[in-house]
Amino acid sequence: MSSRIWMGRILFAAALPTLAGAAGAADNKVVVYTAHKSSIVQKMIPLFEAETGIKAEVVQLGSNDVVRRARAEAAAAKADVIWSATGSVLGENGDLFVPYAPKDQGAIDERFVSNPAWTPYTAVIYVLMVNSRQVKDADIPKTWAELSDPKWKGKIASARVDNSGSAFQQMTTVLTAGGDKGWETYSKLAKNFIFSDSSGAVPRYVADGEAALGLTLEDNALEYVAGGAPVKIAYVEDGTTTSPDGVAMVKGAPNPEPAKRFIDWALSKTTQEALVKEAGRRSVRKDVAAPSNVKPLSELTLVKLKSVEELGGTKVMIEKWRQVTGQ
Repeated sequence: MSSRIWMGRILFAAALPTLAGAAGAADNKVVVYTAHKSSIVQKMIPLFEAETGIKAEVVQLGSNDVVRRARAEAAAAKADVIWSATGSVLGENGDLFVPYAPKDQGAIDERFVSNPAWTPYTAVIYVLMVNSRQVKDADIPKTWAELSDPKWKGKIASARVDNSGSAFQQMTTVLTAGGDKGWETYSKLAKNFIFSDSSGAVPRYVADGEAALGLTLEDNALEYVAGGAPVKIAYVEDGTTTSPDGVAMVKGAPNPEPAKRFIDWALSKTTQEALVKEAGRRSVRKDVAAPSNVKPLSELTLVKLKSVEELGGTKVMIEKWRQVTGQ
């Protein structure tokens, strides 16, 4: 045997542990892009890592920015999973994702399943957060029309629709509830808004007294209620919607098997129960109860959310939003 061949075999053998280590590292990591707020990430990711032994690298952005980044990287994906992004945003960008049915797919409430490219993750309810020092119980608006009363001008916090997936979904809720007069309803309401750059700022405005009212996600408001802030939650009585945010596997994910395990974990009963307990989120599973301090869905006036396509598409809706708000 020539010395060259023998040396080649030695070098290959020496490289085997390194190659095995690299493969092991790849199987032990998942890169996650999420629109979750920091408090949920900090509670849930340690649970995932402890349960699976997989290290999660998390990048936090708004729903729209999550998808923009994934699209910019589409030729060479860097993310494995999109976690907790607005369902309508995921649906419009289904070409970025690979359909994957989690192990517990059968436990998901069918009402929330709309597109095989992504999986419902939690059920989102949009609520009215009220500063109880500024607004008496008897004066809390109960309908969209009451929220549009000029007496609330400059007193209702809302995130910018062009910067927040949840605010976009919230606007879609108002357009849906308003029926044929959806844009008229929203235009009147928007005259009373104080706009923030992020959805997370809305409940903070209300808790700090910078706004008397705020349109926000139920779990965002619950966090401040639990923290002892002078706030309470109210539900618009003449029509709101429940819709899911979602989790999806990115097409070309560099770590596909850990990505699948992450999605399985996110939809497991244990994880969904933790989301209810630790984050105040409503589960999309049929066998997990809602948080004890919120109204059951059966007591809410729910309307079927119109699709983005029915309303003209994202670009048209955002441009219309800019026109009616002057933003």
